[in-house]
Amino acid sequence: MLPRLYAITDGQKYGANFWDNLYKVLDKGVRMIQLREKSLSGREYYEKALKAREITKEYSAILLINDRIDVALAVGADGVHLPQNGIPPSCVRKMKKDLIVGFSAHDLESALYAESEGADFITLGPIFKTSSHPDAEPIGLNTLKEISKRVSIPVYALGGISWERIKLCYKNGAYGIAGISLFLE
Repeated sequence: MLPRLYAITDGQKYGANFWDNLYKVLDKGVRMIQLREKSLSGREYYEKALKAREITKEYSAILLINDRIDVALAVGADGVHLPQNGIPPSCVRKMKKDLIVGFSAHDLESALYAESEGADFITLGPIFKTSSHPDAEPIGLNTLKEISKRVSIPVYALGGISWERIKLCYKNGAYGIAGISLFLE
């Protein structure tokens, strides 16, 4: 069973205290971490992922690598999280069947695609207006509810989630909550 709380790293938001912030998130009880570091070179990403793997093992937490199955395999991560326009989840399954595969969905079509391709879960968003993607139009709670009813895989609400909004997301079908800034508060 997948954990309900899911933290996504961001080098800018985690800042110079990246590792302290990762520990802070894990100390709060979050047990699924997505290492999402788009600005790093392959080697830098690998080295950061190695350290993240060590730390997440200390907490028996799941480590997902964003969009880089090669890095995930190299560091022994638990899985990958694929962007909507990335490689299909079925390709990951062909490479390594037991990896957890997450998928970024933004509408019903992409959610159904992820499920049909064998993704284990989706992140759906942005549910609300978010500072990490200020130009993205929020999809809202009704879309969260509709998509959660239409797919059989877990749906993590993402985007503009605050501690005050978590209950709203659960009431509208979210299996779990994903966030970047949320768990740093």
